[in-house]
Amino acid sequence: MAPSSGGSRRGPATGRPVDPALTRGLTQRRLGRRHFLGLSGLAAGGLVSGALAGCGASDPPRRPKPLPALPHIGASEYWENRGPTGTLDFANWPLYIDTVPGHPTEHPTLEQFTKQTRVKVDYREVIQDTDSFYAKIAPTLAVGAPIGYDLMVFTNDQTLADLIRLNYLAPLDPSRLPTFRANADAAVVNPSYDPGNAYTVAWQSGITGIAYHPGRVGGDVTSFADLFNPAFTGHIGMFGDSRDLPNFTLVGMGIEPETSKPADWHRAATKLKKQRADGLVHSYYQQDYIGALKKGDLWISMAWSGDIYQANAQGAGLKFVVPSEGGLLWTDSLCIPVTASHPVEALAFMDFAYRTDVAAKLAESINYITPVPFSRAQVLADAAAATGSDARALRALADSPLTYPSRADLTRLSRYRVLAPDEVDEWNRTFQPVYA
Repeated sequence: MAPSSGGSRRGPATGRPVDPALTRGLTQRRLGRRHFLGLSGLAAGGLVSGALAGCGASDPPRRPKPLPALPHIGASEYWENRGPTGTLDFANWPLYIDTVPGHPTEHPTLEQFTKQTRVKVDYREVIQDTDSFYAKIAPTLAVGAPIGYDLMVFTNDQTLADLIRLNYLAPLDPSRLPTFRANADAAVVNPSYDPGNAYTVAWQSGITGIAYHPGRVGGDVTSFADLFNPAFTGHIGMFGDSRDLPNFTLVGMGIEPETSKPADWHRAATKLKKQRADGLVHSYYQQDYIGALKKGDLWISMAWSGDIYQANAQGAGLKFVVPSEGGLLWTDSLCIPVTASHPVEALAFMDFAYRTDVAAKLAESINYITPVPFSRAQVLADAAAATGSDARALRALADSPLTYPSRADLTRLSRYRVLAPDEVDEWNRTFQPVYA
């Protein structure tokens, strides 16, 4: 975890320098995140269709056929008479759990879970993007059949909202989650996308912000308004999707995305259309904005800081910032399909993941924003027991406001707008013309 050539960065709100190596995991999602975010939110209540084309923009989606909801079932009824089976089938994204260096298929936390519970875990990295995984499992869930997984990781996007709305997720039994209740950060307790954590608990989180080339912009970028600065005409990059672009713009305009109204959406779209009409935008991107930043076609762009870390590791010399108006916070959550064959084991692992020693292992390996702030003490203890560069990296991890953000840091980050089924068409009609 050596620092990249990009130099130190400032954490959001605190102004403390941050080791650029730490930003790799904090906001760099797994393979295909930019792809699925370009499509997420387009298909409430059904399967996503459509494709990415052109400059990374999404083609207007075809209206999917809605899926039927299952009957609602309460937590007490669901968990009545359910006992352990000794097996857990876990579906996750690639590279999204702790591993042993040089042995990518060995996962110490899973081995610890098996040793302590005697539960055999079949761990599979089968989620490449939310849309395709949802499209694979939703028709099976719709008929009340098992999908082959007891535990899965979903982002707080439209697909998770649909899984909850259609009663495709098992209601959680809070009495079986004592460690979660004791150790979870307030930022992931009772989230607006899942009130009361009725169906999910957080796995890891990350941030969306702005990247820029300091030599080309001639100073520091601090504000969302810098994406509309005429001095950068023709050298500004924006995301070409119906998720980050609208939500980030709402935040930049001082509007909370989660509670935004159609009138707010139209104001945001008007601002974005003027930005485009004035010739400020070089292009609308999915993943390929990094190459344009490195070449100098872009001077400033919406960005995921993990992407910027990768570029800086190759000497790009870019910087990442959460603007003064705030950034976007996403959360990946553990959830149980309602048809799970081994839900007791899935719920047990959910609680196990909130142990401070387990959360520390995960943080040390994947470097995301952990939902267990108390795990920082374990990371520091591990740093004290380590030597050389390992010790320095662990101390930097523990001190990073991006891995263990302060309450002030978190209050500057907003959640994405989750659309009701009758809002999807208007949202798409409002924002797709900006970038399509």
